[in-house]
Amino acid sequence: MTTKPAAAAARATVYGYPRQGQDRELKKAIEGYWKGRVDADALRATAADLRRTNWHQLAEAGIDEVPTGDFSYYDHVLDTTVMVGAIPERHREAVAADPLAGYFAMARGTQEVAPLEMTKWFDTNYHYLVPELGPETEFVADSAKQVAELREALALGLTARPVLVGPVTYLLLAKPAPGVAADFEPLTLLDRLLPVYAQVLADLRAAGAEWVQVDEPALVQDRTPAELNAAGRAYRDLGGLTDRPKLLVASYFDRLGDALPVLAKAPVEGLALDFTEAAAGNLDALAAVGGLPGKRLVAGVVSGRNIWVNDLGASLATLGTLLGLADRVDVAASCSLLHVPLDASVERDIEPQILRWLAFARQKTAEVVTLARGLRHGTDAVSAELAANRADLASRATSPITRDPAVRARAAAVTDADARRSQTYPERTAAQRAHLGLPLLPTTTIGSFPQTGELRTARAALRAGRIDTADYEERVKAEIQEVVSFQEKTGIDVLVHGEPERNDMVQYFAEQLTGYLATRHGWVQSYGTRYVRPPVLAGDISRPEPMTVRWTTYAQSLTDRPVKGMLTGPVTMLAWSFVRDDQPLGETARQVALALRDEVNDLEAAGTSVIQVDEPALRETLPLRAADRPGYLAWATEAFRLTTAGVRPDTQIHTHMCYAEFGDIVQAIDDLDADVISLEAARSHMQVARELAAHGYPREAGPGVYDIHSPRVPSTEEAAQLLRTGLAAIPAERLWVNPDCGLKTRGWPETRSSLENLVTAARRVRAELPA
Repeated sequence: MTTKPAAAAARATVYGYPRQGQDRELKKAIEGYWKGRVDADALRATAADLRRTNWHQLAEAGIDEVPTGDFSYYDHVLDTTVMVGAIPERHREAVAADPLAGYFAMARGTQEVAPLEMTKWFDTNYHYLVPELGPETEFVADSAKQVAELREALALGLTARPVLVGPVTYLLLAKPAPGVAADFEPLTLLDRLLPVYAQVLADLRAAGAEWVQVDEPALVQDRTPAELNAAGRAYRDLGGLTDRPKLLVASYFDRLGDALPVLAKAPVEGLALDFTEAAAGNLDALAAVGGLPGKRLVAGVVSGRNIWVNDLGASLATLGTLLGLADRVDVAASCSLLHVPLDASVERDIEPQILRWLAFARQKTAEVVTLARGLRHGTDAVSAELAANRADLASRATSPITRDPAVRARAAAVTDADARRSQTYPERTAAQRAHLGLPLLPTTTIGSFPQTGELRTARAALRAGRIDTADYEERVKAEIQEVVSFQEKTGIDVLVHGEPERNDMVQYFAEQLTGYLATRHGWVQSYGTRYVRPPVLAGDISRPEPMTVRWTTYAQSLTDRPVKGMLTGPVTMLAWSFVRDDQPLGETARQVALALRDEVNDLEAAGTSVIQVDEPALRETLPLRAADRPGYLAWATEAFRLTTAGVRPDTQIHTHMCYAEFGDIVQAIDDLDADVISLEAARSHMQVARELAAHGYPREAGPGVYDIHSPRVPSTEEAAQLLRTGLAAIPAERLWVNPDCGLKTRGWPETRSSLENLVTAARRVRAELPA
């Protein structure tokens, strides 16, 4: 097919770009600042260098309009909180004294002051800091960051477009501040917030902005008529301003639905929509509302969330259809490229054939530029790129790497009975209590212990050949001995081996399963300075040999107390990987579940009586639209049960979830049929315990009493008070005591003190229980 040139010259753009730098320079500078090795000026200089590097890369690749304001030291929602002056009362003094130190205190807390709550950004593994608002909140504009970064880009001679989190999304993401009634709705503050956005827009116009992008991803979720009316009012007011740049309202991650006609008729100059498979329906819906006559449409046709090469021909066909629906059509990735690694070309350990199938941020930028050129000049102008792309797609489709007949036959043979325990929970719990002999309010941890510099150095030395496997394994054994000894002395009831041999809770397993590929430089931000390297799920999944049995049984040999076997569940193995897009997710989940089932059964056969299968991504992966959720939850919960259902009744199955809004999936948590669930709860003040109680959740649960994403050490009384709050919702015979999450990112001194306080708190509250 030959596409004619577009009537208006299509521009190439992106909504955001990875922040960390090629070698994670930002992470190193920030952590150096926290430790006092890097001063504030040096940190700011590193950040400015990274911004310039990013903009130069984009411009040199052919991006016509670069984003500004998307760069962040920690989180763009926290940046918005600063921009609108919604600093929590407990942090105002610190922010006033030192804005940078106060900013990080809001993110991480201090020994004296708790941080903001943290949760997942829609259905991604990126975490944002939740705004805290109340009826007394007063907003004050602070556009310094946004204006400064725009001026930096303009000084380089670039066409730049500032990016802001939109006012409606900001309020919909917020929660009532501590002490504010739980039924307070932050969206009621919209009329108070809009003048602040008006001031920021005026400041950006004065600084030279022609366009400003205002992100409203919350509008791709199911919204009430009142919320849609609020969105309409917001953009009538902002669009009606005289002193402002042109407004591009952006959505992504799903279809806009009922919000599309609201935004289409708003007095703004452009909309940015997601046209990837994840947002199927936007194209038809746009045609149904009569398109965007007289407006700019930025079409997100290149996935900003996965790493497979784009089907350029299909995307050009979509763009060609869109040409008749707007005054001008520009080309973009579907969302910020924050969610993918920086550059696939630096990967040296992936087979060249497979590397052809991958597109990280720089490659996606090139795809966007190619599509814009094809739309601008016609397909003949990009014929070579289209031919190469067709060859790459064909290579993947026909590769034997992607299909294993034995794996597919096993998955096809699964029956409903394979995903059901042999006895009901009441029957199992009686057997487990008799077998384990645990006290009321049993204490445990989530799995990982601090990954020391010595461990990371040893792992790197093994990879580099500076030490041999035997030497490395002796170091791992020594670490396990220390972890087990500490837990015994502290008085923890159910121990863990600490996972010193694991580089990451997904990558460790992916490296031992067929079908997965590991990257060396594929870092993606999870939160703050925490970066992960999601493995690439390219083919069918199987487990050639046991993955965890050796180290779990070694730890058990050191103690008479039960040691938990620790696995990552099938949904999280998918969610925290770049998953294949050539078959339904449910089919891939079943393959992973069967591989993990083999591991669970081998752990039990080796004498492990408590096995934890973590599913922190179960809520994260929940579809944004309610209509899409039943199908997802059906295969997701089946995959967990398929992993765990083959054990004896007296083997206790645990699961773990963290940093998500669990109220939406309480029934699904119940449907997992785990015997014990541990959940993050410290920052949210035991909200999840109340949600479980309201649902009538019948099993054991451990809402966390120690926030592990803050360096502060909770006091014994603080942990005890949280535990008492938990007891108000969950009876003592079903309540566990544990941290919010794993301790991998913490240091040993704070870990020791925090866990000692946790155990003391459990004993104190245990003594308060009626005899």
